[in-house]
Amino acid sequence: IVLIGVLEGVAEATAGLSKGYFGKLSDLQGKRLPFVQLGYLMSALSKPMMGLFVFPVWIFFARTLDRLGKGVRTGARDALLSDAATPQTKATVFGFHRALDTLGAAIGPLLALVFLAFYPGAYRTLFFLAFAPGLLGVLTTLWLKESKRAPTTKTTGRSFLGFIKYIPQSSPAYRKRIFGLLVFALFNSSDVFLLLMLKQQGTSDKDLIIIYIFYNLVYALLAYPAGVLADRIGLKKMLVTGLVFFVIVYLGMAYNASYYMYYLLFLLYGAYAACTEGVSKAMISMVCDPKDTATAIGTYEGLRSISALLASAIAGFLWVYASPSATFLATAIAVSGVIIYFVLLRFSTLNNSQSISP
Repeated sequence: IVLIGVLEGVAEATAGLSKGYFGKLSDLQGKRLPFVQLGYLMSALSKPMMGLFVFPVWIFFARTLDRLGKGVRTGARDALLSDAATPQTKATVFGFHRALDTLGAAIGPLLALVFLAFYPGAYRTLFFLAFAPGLLGVLTTLWLKESKRAPTTKTTGRSFLGFIKYIPQSSPAYRKRIFGLLVFALFNSSDVFLLLMLKQQGTSDKDLIIIYIFYNLVYALLAYPAGVLADRIGLKKMLVTGLVFFVIVYLGMAYNASYYMYYLLFLLYGAYAACTEGVSKAMISMVCDPKDTATAIGTYEGLRSISALLASAIAGFLWVYASPSATFLATAIAVSGVIIYFVLLRFSTLNNSQSISP
């Protein structure tokens, strides 16, 4: 079990850092679509691999392929979305993407549960069936077109961790924004801890699944409207609103809410995700050169993945050596500090010609 945990951690860390590497590579080559297509193809291929064999090493390889696929496509895909948006519609575009992506994350498990209800134990068949929508998603990208851009002649920054050199070269606004976002990520542990808390309070496995699907549906339904509203009232206001929701949820979990209160907390948790996920990327894309968008977002996503691993380790330590309530209370206090940081931070675009409403 310890070995599996170590391997899983290494796989997640490598896949996380690959977001920065492939984001940088996308900018260096001046291409987006090939990275998007390859990334989604890798993730699609990992599904039938899970159904072929059950050897631990094979499962580890299949999962790593899936995570690496996400690393390959993330920076380029988000840069493609940013290129298709104007400064006034950044959050709307990213919010729309998060809405559809999360809707798929909610519908997928529901369909899997229905299938398993009719065919109990047919997990291998389920993995093979999951390959179909993945492949269909790859095929639809063949109809996409991207504007041509000349590849860079830079010879530096091509190493696996070369993307980190972008940070000192980036704008002060970019560095200030990702600092706050990464500090938040350092305390934003895995959703597993929320579910563990519910389990500890006696929630059944069936109810856990229903509550988590409920969260994803709320997230999916609110992500697009939240993006539209963020473009109207200001990205910072929407981000801070989402972080306030996050703090309320963690305080509620710390003080052992009732069963029905958990639904309210997960409603707010879905609202938090809708208010922050797309908005964070819109914030970053507003303060970087368009030719560096994949690097800027990939760097943030890569470092966020590492921060998330550390956050879960910290949460696990507090859970074991203090208490589950202490885990959520400490997180709520830390994120309250992040809220203050963003409230005091002045938002502006890269060229300062268009200020984002605070």
